[in-house]
Amino acid sequence: MTERQKDRPWLMRTYAGHSTAEASNELYRRNLAKGQTGLSVAFDLPTQTGYDPDHILARGEVGRVGVPVSHLGDMRRLFQDIPLEQMNTSMTINATAMWLLALYQVVAEEQGADSTKLQGTTQNDIVKEYLSRGTHVFPPGPSLRLTTDMITYTVANMPKWNPINICSYHLQEAGATPVQEIAYAMSTAIAVLDAVRDSGQVPAEKFGDVVARISFFVNAGVRFIEEMCKMRAFGRIWDKVTRERYGIENDKQRRFRYGVQVNSLGLTEAQPENNVQRIVLEMLAVTLSKDARARAVQLPAWNEALGLPRPWDQQWSLRIQQVLAHESDLLEYEDIFEGSHVIEAKVNALVEECLAEIARIQEMGGAMAAVESGYLKSQLVSSHAERRARIESGDEKIVGVNVFETTEPNPLTADLDEAIMTVDPANEARVVAKLHEWRDNRDEARATEALAALKMAAAGSTNLMAATVECARAGVTTGEWSWALRDVFGEFRAPTGVSSAPVAVTAEAGTPLALVREKVSRTADELGSGRLRLLVGKPGLDGHSNGAEQIAVRARDAGFEVVYQGIRLTPEQIVNAALAEDVHCVGLSILSGSHAELVPDVLERLREAGAASPGPGGPGDTPIPVIVGGIIPTRDAADLKAAGVAAVFTPKDFGITEIIGRIVDEIRKANKLDPLEVPA
Repeated sequence: MTERQKDRPWLMRTYAGHSTAEASNELYRRNLAKGQTGLSVAFDLPTQTGYDPDHILARGEVGRVGVPVSHLGDMRRLFQDIPLEQMNTSMTINATAMWLLALYQVVAEEQGADSTKLQGTTQNDIVKEYLSRGTHVFPPGPSLRLTTDMITYTVANMPKWNPINICSYHLQEAGATPVQEIAYAMSTAIAVLDAVRDSGQVPAEKFGDVVARISFFVNAGVRFIEEMCKMRAFGRIWDKVTRERYGIENDKQRRFRYGVQVNSLGLTEAQPENNVQRIVLEMLAVTLSKDARARAVQLPAWNEALGLPRPWDQQWSLRIQQVLAHESDLLEYEDIFEGSHVIEAKVNALVEECLAEIARIQEMGGAMAAVESGYLKSQLVSSHAERRARIESGDEKIVGVNVFETTEPNPLTADLDEAIMTVDPANEARVVAKLHEWRDNRDEARATEALAALKMAAAGSTNLMAATVECARAGVTTGEWSWALRDVFGEFRAPTGVSSAPVAVTAEAGTPLALVREKVSRTADELGSGRLRLLVGKPGLDGHSNGAEQIAVRARDAGFEVVYQGIRLTPEQIVNAALAEDVHCVGLSILSGSHAELVPDVLERLREAGAASPGPGGPGDTPIPVIVGGIIPTRDAADLKAAGVAAVFTPKDFGITEIIGRIVDEIRKANKLDPLEVPA
């Protein structure tokens, strides 16, 4: 038998980074030695949102969900002994993408690399940050300028680099349907390409080079057929947009180039071993079809719903890819779905619906206008609410969560505290000390001069990349670069989408929501407060607000008056809002791991104000129970309760209506009211 010509495997990556640049460098070198073929850098939240580790909002967040990179020295240590000219590096960074790329370029040049040969991707998609992930800094206009300047710079100076990775991944995590995921990503691409074209920085004859460097980062959920068809539809629409809107005739420049991380939204805390088969199915959706095959894949680990994966867990995900690519015959065949009537019909339907939604967004003035109006966010909040309602009703089945819940003891999670990796709490102090040492030893005059030049460029119309590269060389820090631009551009608080989200579940007599509404109403009457008031707070830098938004929407529908001010608040701001609004309960949502630092701070401030239940800080006169939700390990949950938290909810608590009912119970308990016999 003649051996077939095999397609080359996709780039295999693992999204990784934690604690310090040194620890992450060691992890990267180990993963490369195991056969990983590209790097995918996870930065911590202060780095992503433009804060230095010693800023008050960075407290508890340093090194938690990624690696802290505060200056050129950190970037040097991150890639020490890793030859960047030979590497393909993906950096998940958006608001501060220009800054991190400048640091990367300078380190590569210090290694002796030719920057025209550097290969990799900066995510650099700010629209999805406004909608789902929450690491935005600047308003839409200046953010689009940063993106435009970076694209034009890389096309001219780093022609193999992908300056933007338009990222529909997090849209699906926020509840987007396949149509919304495609339409919103394509609308973002149109906004970016229009801005680059209209900036005048790229000659018309070179615009094809810009289009050729646009890449996408998408999600693959467990609905295997739908996800595979989605990718074929994505490619067809991109071909149509680039040919008809921008006149790109070269089919290679029009090629839809995408990488994938498969779905994390569907990973479960209950029976987490089931996540392995979910991950495999989701990977197949973006690899089986040659004509729509991803060119880079990174897989989550089976235990990400429990906490931070260990190196062994990441290795398991890498081995899943390697078995498929090297042991199976997947890469030996042409597209195995070509000619399927079922697939063709589904793809055509998706294309038609997506083009209609793209046209609707263009009529609004494009993606940026649809962000500022709140349209895109409210649509996502609504879609997510509908999905949660389907899960709660059992219409959408999740194995181990709402169906087939009985299970044998799981040896993988027999010791939950050992089933995930933890970051040493003392790590933050060490990072901050090194930051201060860096500032003390740099050429302060050069740093000051570089920042002044950056602000001057920002106030004008000059491309900001050159000034940013000089800031990197001058020893400027991440926070200083970001604050210089904040001074010129201002900051942006994105719409929450909560107030305009429609009711997702019915409240007819006898339904769970109707019963909870009765509890809310009776409790408010007994307290003589008019309506029960719930503050939903997001302390720290965690911008994953999906859970908080769903609690806020359902509490509103249950009859609460909800106070929700969005993301990125200090404990002091949350407590001040709780007191000013005279709320009956404070609900805190934290997914980044900073709960151990931030929740006790909120409790202590409430006690000092005489507004918390008895605890280590002394008794309160007007008790306000505090509840917490997020990715919280069992041991941490016990510690939070011991500190005075009334209840802790984690991903296994999927019934939102039930959670709202339990919040009412905690309000009654705190106010010494008898328990209600209303089931909920």
